[in-house]
Amino acid sequence: MDITSLFKASVKTVRLKLPPQSVAPLDKNRILQKKKPTPEVWGKAKTLKQQVTLLRNFLIENRAAYMQLAEHLKNSAPQMTNEERDLIDRETESTLADAGTLIAGLRHECAELKADRQVKEFLGLVVDSLFEYANGIRRIAQEQKQFRQRRQMETMHYIKLQPKMKTDPYTKPLEVPVPAEREAVAAAVVAPARTGDSLDSSRSADKTMTQTVEDMQDSSMYEEYESNDLSPEDIQMFESENIQLYNELKGLSEEVEQIQRNVADITQLQDIFTEKITLQNTDIDRIATNVIGTTENMNDANEQIKQAIQRNAGLRVWVLFFFIVMSFTLLFLDWYND
Repeated sequence: MDITSLFKASVKTVRLKLPPQSVAPLDKNRILQKKKPTPEVWGKAKTLKQQVTLLRNFLIENRAAYMQLAEHLKNSAPQMTNEERDLIDRETESTLADAGTLIAGLRHECAELKADRQVKEFLGLVVDSLFEYANGIRRIAQEQKQFRQRRQMETMHYIKLQPKMKTDPYTKPLEVPVPAEREAVAAAVVAPARTGDSLDSSRSADKTMTQTVEDMQDSSMYEEYESNDLSPEDIQMFESENIQLYNELKGLSEEVEQIQRNVADITQLQDIFTEKITLQNTDIDRIATNVIGTTENMNDANEQIKQAIQRNAGLRVWVLFFFIVMSFTLLFLDWYND
């Protein structure tokens, strides 16, 4: 039974009994309900999430340039100066600090918000997820910064371990007599005036002057390097570091040899395992063949038993008939004897 009209009449009666201003008038032209106003916490959280995402994308895009990865390759990322890296560190720290302050403010606003329990719980989860997201980006920035600092320390360590130039015959600059070069320069400068060939003489003079200046710079650098001798404490420190590095390399070589022996043992075990698997495959094939033969023999035996049963069916009938007749005969004789 349709009670729609009755329900509408009941609703209309209840509306008429209520005060005029207690129920808001319905908009007949509007189908969907009006959306409830969203809290300001939600809008602030979305804005903060966009800002932190921009920082994350920037760090990931410039990761190779910041960490100096594959700088020796031609198609590597564009290089970045230390000033730019320091600027990135400062901006990242300030942005994440501001994000932490804003997240704390959002939590305070969410706690003081006058709304339903479900809405407050939802906004609290949003703020917590935003806090975890910012912490993840902070971990990415810290890992990149630690990698950069560790690489700088390793570079400084290698620079300290660099041997002296005077003990290295391959890095020692060639000793060029300065007066002879000066005479060559003078001859190269005077010769063009005598010959009159201005173009060739200027080129030869430029080449000679360039070579002379380079030789003089090399000799001056070598003299400065020789003048800066190391102190006994530095020499002792470098020797101890060299001994430590040698021991570490020796330990690494022993570990490599141990790994090689383990790999050889693993290879032998793998060969043995392969042989056992091959033998098991042959055994499995043999067992499968025997099972198939046994199944066929059982089927043949069942067929033969069926045939034997069919052949002996008539004999069993006659034997059964004989026993029945003899039984009745004995019963009759017993009765007749009484």
